[in-house]
Amino acid sequence: MKVRIINKSHHPLPAYATPGASGMDIRAFLTEKISFAPSERILVPTGLFLAIPEGYEAQIRPRSGLAIKQGITCLNTPGTIDADYRGEIKVILINLSNEIQSIEDGDRIAQMVFQKVDQIQWEESDHLDSTQRDAGGFGHTGKN
Repeated sequence: MKVRIINKSHHPLPAYATPGASGMDIRAFLTEKISFAPSERILVPTGLFLAIPEGYEAQIRPRSGLAIKQGITCLNTPGTIDADYRGEIKVILINLSNEIQSIEDGDRIAQMVFQKVDQIQWEESDHLDSTQRDAGGFGHTGKN
């Protein structure tokens, strides 16, 4: 699948780091370093604009290294970029550490994964098929 992209940043296009990778790292496109306090949220531009084919979405997901090393993760995860969105891709980050953290221009801040999606049509009903689980919800299978 080919996806049209406009890259207004001076960074390379997102790319898969290994042949088996699901996601591509995306980078911050900043004019100056952003520092943010514990529990603070920031919106980070990437300089990327996409034309995602109909029937697909791009998902924005956290980077594990950023999470474990700095306590920084993405909010609204996974973030969905719809096929009809044409604005700049921006990433919502939160600092879950106990210290002030910083993001600089070019830092890898998130991963982008493409997924096929189907739109559904509702079929209203008075009953649902029974299953082994039925209405068993949160923790219904026990702790082990």
